[in-house]
Amino acid sequence: MSSRSVINELCRKAHENSVNKGFWEAGDKKNIGEMICLIHSELSEAFEEYRNGHALNASYYKPCPPEKLEIPNARVLKPEGVPSELADVCIRVFDFCDAWDIDLGRAIEEKMAFNKLRAHKHGNKRC
Repeated sequence: MSSRSVINELCRKAHENSVNKGFWEAGDKKNIGEMICLIHSELSEAFEEYRNGHALNASYYKPCPPEKLEIPNARVLKPEGVPSELADVCIRVFDFCDAWDIDLGRAIEEKMAFNKLRAHKHGNKRC
């Protein structure tokens, strides 16, 4: 499977889960600004983890209250830390892209190919 296919499959799975968990109503198109702000909020949470002294590559786990789970009386540990928050950024981006029919895999490949052609430090952002 190509990297493009993998990325687009992750987009599909993220959106499917978001729909299944009730974050989308049938035919719903969310407020774009709100969705982008929610993506940004996950970045802010990653920064807060760093500011709180957690190593950038370290995960830690906290018990998840049972009322937040579908499985009664389950004992589940919720992943926390910078990696987990960055994963949330990607999941929100993936959900957004699938909902709005954005071929993120193609966009990433296209942008990476363009970035290879750019000048050192992008020529001070002139292009």
